[in-house]
Amino acid sequence: MKTSLSGKIFYLVDFVFLLFCGTVVLIPLLNVFAQSLSAPESVLAGRVTLWPQGFTLETFKLIMRNGNIITGYVNTLYYASFGTVINLILTVMCAYPLSRTDFFDRNFFTFFFVFTMMFSGGMIPTYILIRNLGLMDTRWVMMIPSAMTVWNMILCRTFFRHTIPNEMYESAELDGASDIKTLVSIVIPLSTPILAVLTLFYAVSTHWNAYFDAMMYLRSQSLFNIQLILRNAIANVKTLMSQGDDMALLQESLALAEASKYAIIVISMLPVLIIYPFVQKYFIKGIMIGAIKG
Repeated sequence: MKTSLSGKIFYLVDFVFLLFCGTVVLIPLLNVFAQSLSAPESVLAGRVTLWPQGFTLETFKLIMRNGNIITGYVNTLYYASFGTVINLILTVMCAYPLSRTDFFDRNFFTFFFVFTMMFSGGMIPTYILIRNLGLMDTRWVMMIPSAMTVWNMILCRTFFRHTIPNEMYESAELDGASDIKTLVSIVIPLSTPILAVLTLFYAVSTHWNAYFDAMMYLRSQSLFNIQLILRNAIANVKTLMSQGDDMALLQESLALAEASKYAIIVISMLPVLIIYPFVQKYFIKGIMIGAIKG
C-alpha cells in the first residue's frame, strides 16, 4: 500500500520522537554500566561518560565477597518470587468473581475495592497496624501488606470480562465443572498475557524496588533487600563526601564506595533486564486490552 505524504511525515516524526526517547533512556543506562566497569579513581574524578575508563571487574569481585550484598540479593529474590505468587493468587481470586455477570451484586463489591484507592490510612497508622500485627522485622512484612493492588485487580477483571466469552462458562457449567474447576482449567490457561503483565508489575514495582517498606519495617540486616542495601551505600558515600578536611585521608575509600554504588545498581537491574524481553509481547498485549476495553 502506498503511503501519503502526510503519513510519511507522521512516521518520520514518530521515528525521531521514539529515537529521542530511547536515547534519553539508554544514555543513563550506559553511563551506569560504564561507571561500574571503571577504575574507582576514574569514577570519583568524574572522567567516565559512556565508556569505561580503566576497565576493571574488581568492584564486582569485592561486592560478591561482601556477605551483606549476597544476603540482600537472595532476600530480594525471595520477596519477589513468593510475594508475586501471593499477589497473583489473590488478584485472580478477586478478579474472577467480579468479572462474572452472574455474580450477585458485583458492582457493590467492585466499589468496595475501588474505594480503597481513594483514601489511605497514612504512614503512621499503617506502621502502628503492622507493629500490632506482629509483622515488624519479619519476611512477611515485605509480602503481606502489599498482597494485592486494586488497580492490577481491575486490569485482570477487565481482561477476564472481555476475553473469556460467557458461552465458555455456560459450556463448563453444563459439563458439571465447578467455579474453581472453570477458573483453573479454562480461565487461567487463556489468561497468559494478563498474568505475564501482572507478574512483571508486581515483581518489579511492588517487590524488587520496595526500598521504602524495607527501610520502615526491617531492622535486622539479615532481612534487608538489595534496594535497601543500595540506599545505604549511597548514604555512606554522601556521608564520606560531607567530611570536608578528612577527604584526603578517605579518598581511596570514597572512590571505592562510589564505584561500588554503580556496581550494586547494575546487579539490581540485571534480573529485570533479562526477564523483560521474554514477557514484552504479553506486556504490550495486556496493556492494550486494559486500555481499550476498560
